[in-house]
Amino acid sequence: MRSGSSELLLEQQQQELRLRKIRELAPKKKNGNRRFRSWRERARFYGTSTLAFFSVTAGASLLFLVPLYVDPAISTLSHDFVEHPTLCTTTRREDLVGIFNCSWSSCREGCTSDLYRCVHIYVTFIEQNITIPENMTDYSNYTADWEQSNEATLLVNIKGCGYPPTVTCKKFNNYYGVEGAIYPCFYSRKNKTVVLTSYNHDDQVSMIIHFFVVPFVITVISSIALCIMHCDCRCKKDRSHRRNRPQCRRPRIENLSDTSISTRVDMLTPAIEVYKPPL
Repeated sequence: MRSGSSELLLEQQQQELRLRKIRELAPKKKNGNRRFRSWRERARFYGTSTLAFFSVTAGASLLFLVPLYVDPAISTLSHDFVEHPTLCTTTRREDLVGIFNCSWSSCREGCTSDLYRCVHIYVTFIEQNITIPENMTDYSNYTADWEQSNEATLLVNIKGCGYPPTVTCKKFNNYYGVEGAIYPCFYSRKNKTVVLTSYNHDDQVSMIIHFFVVPFVITVISSIALCIMHCDCRCKKDRSHRRNRPQCRRPRIENLSDTSISTRVDMLTPAIEVYKPPL
């Protein structure tokens, strides 16, 4: 009986030791060491995340908006088109094939692909300031009394390209590419060989404001706010070199006291008496 009870005690002790080791090796619960953030830390965290999101999003959008919308709008304004429409007459149309023949096109869908097929539409327009009646549909009798300009190129926009549904070249070529067709248009004052079918000065300005100024301002403001929150952006003058500069100024004679002058004279007199110049 004693041997059996002793074996049971040993087994119980071994089990207890195993359970202790298992508890020591087991990972501790994270809820016990969890640190609760204050409302200031939470506001700082969410504010940083929001500002970083706006800064990155607005900055990345400029990479796409500038070449697609801002650059054409600036080019259109720089050409100084007439604000009131005049009348254009299509003189001829050329359908060309080949990359060397298609350096430009009156209309093409897509501004990055190479041109293998292109359409050149040439027009003449009335340079005088005219007022076109709103309800007029037949312009043939109206243009007969006005002098026509030299031949110019007709473009769907200043780049001559675009993307559907804004630009549909099939409809554009079928309507404006018919010889003898008369329609309202806008010519450039700086380069009278460039003619557009539609133009609005206010739309070009609003495009620049919405697609460039607004994202740029958001990027700058959010970046400055992040810098203020997490960095010391104040300009400080480094004056350490002034403090560590060795003082090498020699004392002036005016600042010396009379006693120091007299002691120096007394020290030099024996040397003068001993020294005798050679005969």
